[in-house]
Amino acid sequence: MKKQKDKKRLKKLRYKYRLVLINEDNFEQKISFRLSQLNVIGALSVFSLFWMAVMIYLLAFTSLREYIPGYTDPNLSSQIYKMELSLDSLAYKNSLQNQYMMNLQKILRGEDFEDDMSIDSSAVYDYSDIENKISAEDSLLRSEVENQNAYNLYFYDAQSTEYDRNVENGGAMVFFKPIQGIITNHYNSAAKHYGIDLVSERNDAVKAVYDGMVIFADWTINTGYVIAIQHPNNFISVYKHNSALLKQQGDIVKSGDPIAIIGDSGEQSSGPHLHFELWANGSSVNPLDYINF
Repeated sequence: MKKQKDKKRLKKLRYKYRLVLINEDNFEQKISFRLSQLNVIGALSVFSLFWMAVMIYLLAFTSLREYIPGYTDPNLSSQIYKMELSLDSLAYKNSLQNQYMMNLQKILRGEDFEDDMSIDSSAVYDYSDIENKISAEDSLLRSEVENQNAYNLYFYDAQSTEYDRNVENGGAMVFFKPIQGIITNHYNSAAKHYGIDLVSERNDAVKAVYDGMVIFADWTINTGYVIAIQHPNNFISVYKHNSALLKQQGDIVKSGDPIAIIGDSGEQSSGPHLHFELWANGSSVNPLDYINF
């Protein structure tokens, strides 16, 4: 009985029906379709599957999927991470540039890099046993030092153009010793001693550590005769407590050029010596990391 009922239902699905569209005014037949229930079900199924496939494609392979609640672009997190890195890098460079400009302005005004540059008493050495008498030949010595030839690093002369291009591109820089002497006080940023102290022979010439331009050359109360030189790659070298300056602001110097005479000028000096500082991108650095004394 059940099989007979199933056959009757299947047979009904195959019954043919005619779908006719006629003009209501004159009853003229326009379109006629001969259909069965099975044909209608099949056509609707194919139509539904087609549009389901279209929607799945649009949601899976186009940007429309981002409008689905709770769905995010898988590349969005990596893009946000890269943007955060770029923002941190820009903020860091901006802070270094601001610090660099502030220190440069202080140099040009004749001020120290830090308002509280006073050195802790434990970091001050006694130079009382070092003599610093100006001899009768002082003027002759000064004239000789000013007119002597600069002894640059000779192994860069033959390829100066290539080396300068390397420095401009961030290549390695080889610094010259500012003076031949003994280090009596090392770099200590915690004690606000942003350089090293060098003791040398009386009236010895202080020399530029690298090519550059003199951006400051004047007297200050705390550090006496001070000269500062701007070098490539945002390096600045500072030479304090000199007895005399041999260069003026705006002068171009080369590595090894005499720029000052070692001395004992300024209220913060307790004996004849050279206080040498090296600054990179507006921050003080340990000169021993860049120069082999």
